[in-house]
Amino acid sequence: MAAVGAFLRELRVTRGLSLDDLSRATRVARPYLEALENDAFASLPAPVFTRGFIRAYCQAVGASPEDALARFDGREAREPAPGTAPTRTAVAAALPSTAGDPRTRSAILVSFVLLVILGVALFAVALVTQPAREQRAERLPPSSRAVPAPSTPPVAAITPAPDAGTRPIPSAAVKPPPVRTPEPVRPVPPSPPVAAAPVPPIASVAPAPASGPRPWLPQVQSAVTGVSTPYRLVAKVSEPTWIRVRTEDGRTSEETVPAGAVREWVSNRPFIVTIGNAGGVSFELNGRSLPSFGASGTVISGLVLPPEGGRAQ
Repeated sequence: MAAVGAFLRELRVTRGLSLDDLSRATRVARPYLEALENDAFASLPAPVFTRGFIRAYCQAVGASPEDALARFDGREAREPAPGTAPTRTAVAAALPSTAGDPRTRSAILVSFVLLVILGVALFAVALVTQPAREQRAERLPPSSRAVPAPSTPPVAAITPAPDAGTRPIPSAAVKPPPVRTPEPVRPVPPSPPVAAAPVPPIASVAPAPASGPRPWLPQVQSAVTGVSTPYRLVAKVSEPTWIRVRTEDGRTSEETVPAGAVREWVSNRPFIVTIGNAGGVSFELNGRSLPSFGASGTVISGLVLPPEGGRAQ
């Protein structure tokens, strides 16, 4: 049967692994793995650890550890444990010399007896002198005895208030500091209110409505005469125009419509329209074209479509 070291080395070489690979896989130091493969068991720790190294080695190479452990156990049975034979040899070499010399044996026995007697004598002397020391300590005057140093009393954090019938005696050495009369606080005159800087109004997205006559109103009324619900309003934008459309039921649509875009709204109630650029948009209501509401840049606010006179009764 091959030695355990050669057996393990053959397993590792067959798998194509290096000692560094096994050291990383088993977390066993490389010198221990080398000693294991070289059967240098004197360089390894106790056999219980060596068995653990062999088991981890076999698991890393994918082999059963039983065969390697059997080889290791067989080596232990054949080889005596290190240090056993020399010890027995040294004891055996020492015994004849001791047994063969009666004088040496007698000297050892006498020395042992003397040591026992000396120990007993020291013990007896200690027992005798102990009561004498205790009596001497009792006869000493109290002043000569060791007096423990008085411990510093703790400083009271809060001074207790004197009793009602006892007046505190003022100390002559310490004078209380003179009490200063606080100066009256002069009233600070109120500072004049600082006028808040007027906040410039934030420009609304919607342009300001333009005031003036609406000459196109009769044309709008005649164009939408007889239209009925639901109302369908279509805006065709030729220039960028801001438009806000609100129905009488409260829904609102507001945006800046780019040129070329078309927007459409449907409602059962009339529309209230605000236009930021009247010349850049044209409207249709239920398929009927409405007249232009003004030139480019004209602002139309609060335009009701259809107007009061053009709704179907």
